[in-house]
Amino acid sequence: MLNKVEETYNRIKDRINQTPVMKSSTLNEMLNCNCYFKLENFQKTGSFKIRGALNALTNLTPELKDKGVTTHSSGNFAQALSLASSLAEVKAVVVMPENAPKIKVAATKNYGAEVIFCGNKSGDREKAVQELIDKYGYTLIHSSNDIDIIYGQGTATYELIKEVGKLDYVFAPCGGAGLLSGTAIAAKSLNKETKVIGVEPKNADDAYRSLRDGRIYPSIDPKTIADGLKTQLGDITFKIVQEYVDEIITITEEEIVDAMEFLWSRMKLVVEPSGAVSLAGVMSGKIEVQSKNVGIIISGGNTDLTDYFEGWREKVEKLKL
Repeated sequence: MLNKVEETYNRIKDRINQTPVMKSSTLNEMLNCNCYFKLENFQKTGSFKIRGALNALTNLTPELKDKGVTTHSSGNFAQALSLASSLAEVKAVVVMPENAPKIKVAATKNYGAEVIFCGNKSGDREKAVQELIDKYGYTLIHSSNDIDIIYGQGTATYELIKEVGKLDYVFAPCGGAGLLSGTAIAAKSLNKETKVIGVEPKNADDAYRSLRDGRIYPSIDPKTIADGLKTQLGDITFKIVQEYVDEIITITEEEIVDAMEFLWSRMKLVVEPSGAVSLAGVMSGKIEVQSKNVGIIISGGNTDLTDYFEGWREKVEKLKL
């Protein structure tokens, strides 16, 4: 499988950012380990998902490209497919739930995709997408449960390990497990001794329960601030997770906020809740990382800062009084 990840990387490397790797002496002292942050918040569209989107579109036949593509997403994959489709000159229609973050909806439209809204209930997205496919013949590009997507997402970990060398652990967030699956394939292919840890909000723990019980549980009304992790495993990602992921751990909403605060205040990194989940898993202490080399995939930085800057504007107005 490493050959597939390498082939994918060579296919897309000129159209993505080779994102930076950072360390934090503060965190390393706290945990007595060596942590390496792979910063996909600096990737095009603000998350890792452009990697898989570019790979999936590249592998479409000319006939399918002519018809156009569709997907459903709360935000990050919507943006990624929108930009990738614009670069490939392929029409993209994206189904987004009505409660999707406004900043991600606006960005998806700005990158060139047509956005159609659906309800917020389980199954609403899939129903809306299927109606588009039946009516227009679009090709579904699934945000996670697609092997081309998975290989694309695995290039982030491929880059990380090629840069820093052997890792004892790699922590990655888990929603639909496209990133986690790709991370596991890349990590295990480069060093089978590396342990891959998926991290999931406790309030959206369907993947944790699925791996534990050996069956796919649906994600039903997950109440988490990590909106990018509300999706569920598919048959492809579940099989890869079962085979290559060593463990999935869960963290609380408070632990997500604590991780975000650390990244923002200590490392000056704008990271969204979903992107901070992997660090929350490391900081939770559920996995013993003392004296280990630890990779942490920071998956994205698309967080809405409107209220934050409105607060500053209010302070500026008060200065004028």
